[in-house]
Amino acid sequence: MSNTNNDTSDIKKAAEQADSQKVEKNLENKKQVDVPAELSEEEQTSFIDDDLRTDK
Repeated sequence: MSNTNNDTSDIKKAAEQADSQKVEKNLENKKQVDVPAELSEEEQTSFIDDDLRTDK
């Protein structure tokens, strides 16, 4: 597990080594993404149990 100082250092290194032309080219390519799979009724569950919600 790394600490925050190492994370910041890794991010800084990656930003310094980034090739702006490659980044621009990747952003230009409009890549198709897969459509999410349809879920069955059983699979369509909420993340929070409605009985436990306090924001209603």
